[in-house]
Amino acid sequence: MDLEEAFQTVGEFGRHQKRMVTVLIFLQVYMAFQSMLIVLVGAVPEYYKQPVTEAGDTTKGVTFTVDVSSIVTEWSLVKEDAYKVSLAGSLFFAGVLIGNVLFGPLSDKIGRKPVFLTGLFFEVLFGYGTALAPSYEIFALSRLLVGLMNGGMALVCFVLTQEYVGKSYWAMTGTLTNMTFAVGICLFAALGYCVRPWRSLATAANCPGLLLFLLCVTLPESPRWLYSQGHTKQAEDILQYFAVRNGKGRIPIKLRRTVSTCTPDGSSPGVFQLVTHPVLRRRTLVLMYVWYVCSLVYYGLTLNASEDEGNRYLSVAMYGLVELPAYPLCMYFINKQWAGRRKSLAVFLAFAGVSCMLTMFVPVSGTVLNATSLALVGKLMVSAAFNIVYVYTSELYPTVIRNAGLGVCSMSCRVGGILAPFVPSMRSLHASLPFMVFCLSGLSASCLGLLLPETLNKPSAETLDELSSPIYQRILEPQVHLLEEKHLSDNNEADSD
Repeated sequence: MDLEEAFQTVGEFGRHQKRMVTVLIFLQVYMAFQSMLIVLVGAVPEYYKQPVTEAGDTTKGVTFTVDVSSIVTEWSLVKEDAYKVSLAGSLFFAGVLIGNVLFGPLSDKIGRKPVFLTGLFFEVLFGYGTALAPSYEIFALSRLLVGLMNGGMALVCFVLTQEYVGKSYWAMTGTLTNMTFAVGICLFAALGYCVRPWRSLATAANCPGLLLFLLCVTLPESPRWLYSQGHTKQAEDILQYFAVRNGKGRIPIKLRRTVSTCTPDGSSPGVFQLVTHPVLRRRTLVLMYVWYVCSLVYYGLTLNASEDEGNRYLSVAMYGLVELPAYPLCMYFINKQWAGRRKSLAVFLAFAGVSCMLTMFVPVSGTVLNATSLALVGKLMVSAAFNIVYVYTSELYPTVIRNAGLGVCSMSCRVGGILAPFVPSMRSLHASLPFMVFCLSGLSASCLGLLLPETLNKPSAETLDELSSPIYQRILEPQVHLLEEKHLSDNNEADSD
């Protein structure tokens, strides 16, 4: 039988799969803690300079006006050392970028589970290194290593939430994963409010990772990855285990043998196939630009929406809360036949771009319709687009190269995040130029996204050979058998006459 038929037999989203996916989804809370850690541990309280006399020399020392525990107050990261706070945050995201590129192809070659567990283990280990860092240099290095593990592990975690269930549930599990990350941002704000010392906060934020690692050790390998690599017997055993744990008994599963997943030169599919394969090359170029624009517009609007000063814990919470309505909104649209993945992605990106454009024509504050409210609406739209592009990308790539494709796309996403803070500097040329950049980027990505094929209610490809026409191979093949049977029955009737 086909792999999707096997999932329908054992249960596309049975109780056992719900338990596994729940553990992976809760892992998003831990990832959010690590991603937002620098926002609170790098808090810069108000300070003033005063003369300090040492050994006959008078210099200006720094005195903080409030008692705040952060890396800034512990290592005096002010004045000429103030850049080190931003540098630590940049090192984390640089590590995420590298992890996206390295872990994706690696998990496609040696398996999801070993790469996932290794990344999670070392992220927890380096996370405790952050809390115990004796100097800024060790702290910065630990953030780079945590980002490296976080980027790769998060990618494989997302793919596992898709590959443990039937394809009809991919949109739901992907949406719940991204929604939980936003909830994690809110929970981190509450944790930071309760735990003020930065070392205690770093330790408390890292503890959920240790618990979740112990729960993840028992997770099985992805049956989709096993099937795509030709390990049909192991995939059948895992699917039978799913059936037993779902309460359906030991159902006999006999999967159709897969064709070879090797390229003509005998090697396994890898990142190079994203360039050489004509279908993959076209999809990858479009997706990389869409991911880049999602990140550029998202962080650009975030910078505009966070200009108001206020309680930093409330600001962090709002950073996550504003994203929550986007996920049920996009889940509704992407599962409708008249909208689907492709049109929904294009519309949300277009609305995000239009929101940026309208921001240039309304007052900054003082009215209900102001720049801040439009920026938040734009962030809502681009958050929905971000969620769709995660689900959409995983459906556009075959199983044998899915993680590699996601890794390359996520890498372009990080490039957009790195460049976003520099766009506001264009105000020196013209006040509206930054928002015009975000507007044109959103609209252009919306148009390019329409070049991608629709994947709603379409079978997913497992190997590169199925990529060219998976629908023809999986849907028309039974029709050929029906035509053959009809032809035989007609011949029998003719002979009897």
